[in-house]
Amino acid sequence: MYKINDKAVAFLPIEQIEAEALQQIENTSKMPFLFKHVAVMPDCHMGKGATVGTVLATKGAIIPAAVGVDIGCGMISVKTNLKRNNLKDLHDIRMGIERRIPMSAGKFNNNITESAQKKIDELKTDTDLNKKFGTTSWEHQLGTLGGGNHFIEVCVDEIDTIWLTVHSGSRGIGNKIGNYYIAQAQKLMKEMFITLPDIDLAYLPESHPMFDEYLKMLHWAQKFAILNREEMMDRVITEIKYHVYGNEETEIEVERINCHHNFSQIESHFGHNVWVTRKGAIEAAKGKKGMIPGSMGEKSYIVEGKGNPMSFNSSPHGAGRKFSRTKAREQFTMEDFKKSMVGIEHRESDVFLDEIPGCYKDIDVVMENAKDLIEIKHTLKQIINVKGD
Repeated sequence: MYKINDKAVAFLPIEQIEAEALQQIENTSKMPFLFKHVAVMPDCHMGKGATVGTVLATKGAIIPAAVGVDIGCGMISVKTNLKRNNLKDLHDIRMGIERRIPMSAGKFNNNITESAQKKIDELKTDTDLNKKFGTTSWEHQLGTLGGGNHFIEVCVDEIDTIWLTVHSGSRGIGNKIGNYYIAQAQKLMKEMFITLPDIDLAYLPESHPMFDEYLKMLHWAQKFAILNREEMMDRVITEIKYHVYGNEETEIEVERINCHHNFSQIESHFGHNVWVTRKGAIEAAKGKKGMIPGSMGEKSYIVEGKGNPMSFNSSPHGAGRKFSRTKAREQFTMEDFKKSMVGIEHRESDVFLDEIPGCYKDIDVVMENAKDLIEIKHTLKQIINVKGD
């Protein structure tokens, strides 16, 4: 652990933090309602207001931009009772997954399944969410993967056991909710004549009615994200069952792990109940399991938390970006992309060039820096990668 200042600690050498991200850490460490310190994760990089890879404990306020706009984004992983030799045609499996799960925006999800409808009914509220947040139909977004760094993968561990993984969040509706309350917080700061080092650190005080409204929608979006991942994972499992056994009845699931990495919740730390906001970080309480993915061509890890108090029981959420999407496209070619994906069944498209492993930090370095935060239980290597445009 490294001390940045009296109110910020990092779980990576300070010289590995980009200057812009370091400035964001300095800014967040000055917030008056901060409890103890800012905890900076090994995969940190510049974000909106707060760095991605920031853990904030606060009393009396929450910063919406420190949660982020992909509220509840995270990982779900399922260990199966299958081995690598049970999967015969990887291309056929990938195509089957892509048929079962809409890869991109909800507007292309024209068939709401019975299982998805049950989850939608569970999420129904008295508020017209489409009208309030200016979206089209949040109901059609449930069960869709999205684009960017979201993915579905079939992996093998160190003894060739098959694991299934999904990375996704609260989709378009979560983005709308996040941006709406960031704007509301910024408006409130102006009304209260509060000057901030960065306007994206605008916050909602617990005493203000907007705080409770945000909290209600934050928890709703976190629930949406979990149900969204569950829906997609169940469809992936169904595809694998049909591929191996030709039916849905044969059980293949052994263990399921579901963890957010953009969220906020009340927790007890250093004898106080505080709001813990993790932006690009997972909860790593002692014994709690989670998943830390690498990039689309690199290893991922099933981990168990060590409950490090200085991290507020947190750990990194992934490799963390090294290059922006624009710089990645300037830096790499499709030939580089093909080389990085050798041996992995995937859809080849220049849309994915800005997700090439080279634009991310070295996951092995991230995990080495995280050794005081988590214990690695399994190392996964993907054999199938599925991504949306």
